[in-house]
Amino acid sequence: MSHDGVGLRAVMRSAAFLTAGVLAVPALSACSADDEADRPAAAQDIAPASRDQVADGGTLRWAVDAVPETLNAFQADADAATSRVAGAVLPSMYRLDANGRPQINPDYLESAKVVATEPKQVVLYKLDQQAVWSDGREIGAADFAAQWRALSGKDSAYWTARNAGYDRIEKIERGKNNLEVRVTFARPYADWKSLFSPLYPKSVMGTADSFNDGARRKLKVSAGPFAVKKVDVKGGEVQLTRNPRWWGSPTKLSEIDLVAVARDKRAAALAADELDMAEIDAVDAERITAAHGRSGPPKGAPTGTHAPGTEQDKSEKDSSGEKAGKSKPEKGRKGEKGEEARDDGKSESDESADGDEKDTTGAEGSRAKAADQQAALSAFVVRKSLEPAYTQLALNGSEGPLADERVRRAVARALDRKELAKVVLKPLGLPVEPVGSHLALVGQAAYADSSGALGDQDTAEARALLADAGWVPGGPVTEQKKTEKAAGSKGKKADTDDSPGDDGTYIVGEDNKPSEAERDLRKDPKDHAGAHERTSAQSGIQADEQQAGKQYAKQGGAPGAYAPKGTAAPAGAASGALAKDGKPLTLRFVLPSGQGSEPLRAVADRIAQMLQRIGIRTDISKVSDASYFKDHIASGQYDLALYSWPGSAYPATDARPIYSKPVPAADGSLSVEQNYTRVGTDQVDQLFDQALSTLDEDQERSLVRKADARIWAAAGSIPLYQRPQLTAVRTGLANAGAFGFQTPVYEDMGFLKKGAHPVASPSKTG
Repeated sequence: MSHDGVGLRAVMRSAAFLTAGVLAVPALSACSADDEADRPAAAQDIAPASRDQVADGGTLRWAVDAVPETLNAFQADADAATSRVAGAVLPSMYRLDANGRPQINPDYLESAKVVATEPKQVVLYKLDQQAVWSDGREIGAADFAAQWRALSGKDSAYWTARNAGYDRIEKIERGKNNLEVRVTFARPYADWKSLFSPLYPKSVMGTADSFNDGARRKLKVSAGPFAVKKVDVKGGEVQLTRNPRWWGSPTKLSEIDLVAVARDKRAAALAADELDMAEIDAVDAERITAAHGRSGPPKGAPTGTHAPGTEQDKSEKDSSGEKAGKSKPEKGRKGEKGEEARDDGKSESDESADGDEKDTTGAEGSRAKAADQQAALSAFVVRKSLEPAYTQLALNGSEGPLADERVRRAVARALDRKELAKVVLKPLGLPVEPVGSHLALVGQAAYADSSGALGDQDTAEARALLADAGWVPGGPVTEQKKTEKAAGSKGKKADTDDSPGDDGTYIVGEDNKPSEAERDLRKDPKDHAGAHERTSAQSGIQADEQQAGKQYAKQGGAPGAYAPKGTAAPAGAASGALAKDGKPLTLRFVLPSGQGSEPLRAVADRIAQMLQRIGIRTDISKVSDASYFKDHIASGQYDLALYSWPGSAYPATDARPIYSKPVPAADGSLSVEQNYTRVGTDQVDQLFDQALSTLDEDQERSLVRKADARIWAAAGSIPLYQRPQLTAVRTGLANAGAFGFQTPVYEDMGFLKKGAHPVASPSKTG
């Protein structure tokens, strides 16, 4: 897991806290909200086209963050690239549709259903008779049994990351014939559809040695539309090629190359013709859109283009007397000195030597290079949707002020979640709706907006909660030594971003030090990313603070506690902050400092301003991306933090580790699983257990929604918005882009035939 998001099945989830008697939750069934679950907030955007419109052949060069450390999706260091490879080369019994709901994968299954519930649950899988591994062996019960034994958790020699569901299986056996697999469960398991997706061959799962090491850098046997051709760690590439034994619809592409390119290098790689598709950030998306002019990309923009190496491309070149193209657009070939060879026969060093023709080192050359790069980006379009993951505000409830449920609830009630969603989603033209569930997203069957269990934004109520918890405005503050922390969490010194003039840490609400958003405005007066909106919001905050100052003055609070900006607080007052036991209420807000985290930091600044309205100061620390999760989130060295969780199709299974109550470990430490807020309750655990054990789908959804309502009430984490999904795609590439919930159909991806047009693919559902 990281602040950038997580794979849907690569990680699971965890818990929340509710003190009996403090908060009544009158309608824990949440709302039925069946209409809310009908369709996602934004449709996928993949330029859909029928297969007869897509040319045969060609190579798709698709960016990934890094070459995967392992090709075994069930190991701890599996990542999004691992999942991408597995989706293209391995069987999955179920795949997700556009609404994030599991559907039978007809390439592998004729049917799968529960055939008995008493005395035990039995699921019968009927396999497609053509389903075979690439070595010619039929997919069958032996593969299912090997995977169950490896993931059951009974043999510690297998280095598995998770065993959820597999630990409930009692036995697996062959049915009436080789095409039937009977799975008997020792305990009922509602999310049985999550199992065996992906399914590895018994040659990988059969022994601990083969599981641990046999599928890390190679996968000799596969059974998907593609097969692993090569994992080139040094070259930063995984090559997938057509599986000659594939029985389903033939793949349109000849090859898919997963190319490791850092996020901040992707625009340059796209412009240099090194990629055909890449997830990008908002800044790069704006550049690509600008490359098409103010009107944006032409309507129906993948059209009339095809990739080098497609059958159409080859036939056209042959008919014109040219040599047929290779199966993919050639990347630069390395010469003796390591320079890239160019199509015109010159190496980079040859071109740099032609100083008379073009000054590549001076300002003019830099501008020309930037202009060329911008022009090259016009070969791409931006496809956008909402990622199947949401960003949340995490509140560390293990110690400090946030250990008090009233303070957590006050923080939550201070937030205008729609305003926070607007900061990220409105500039992208995506639907601005805050997420109403911890356990599902709009479109998924379990989704219901249960935020009412906590309540809407209410500044007065937030202040009342803080007062009830003993935090008073303008109270006496004991002067602290430099080494002493305020009333936030105990933590190590932040691994801060040491940029010039910025130590990475600043306090909102103290000495009028500007927020990061305000400092950005001062650096760039143009503020092309929404200056007016931010200043308007800040003006509103100042007005609210003036009014709040008047109210607190009436209650005997410190004069000037919420004075207009620039008004100094009198001696002894903590600049308007609340105080208790001689300490001001200051929360440490930890954020990543790397490129691509700008939206998180913008949201954090807005949160800090909202908290300042109720008298809470925030000590914002920007830390390196490498240390953000490991040294701060996982270790509990924060009060507030922003990071993302996926919206799983199987919330009863995947969400439990995230929201279950932490328990003491044998060594005396606290075992939190993935519950990094350290907030949990027995009631939530019981609801998850009940949801996992029922085979009635309606009852399971109801129990999941009840659990979500209690998680909301505990205010350990506050869902904010569904993450935007922005993908740069080469014009003419069909059935690929911003997939949203849906599992990619790898065999249908390809480049359009000349003159072909995709079907309209909107970013919003109507």
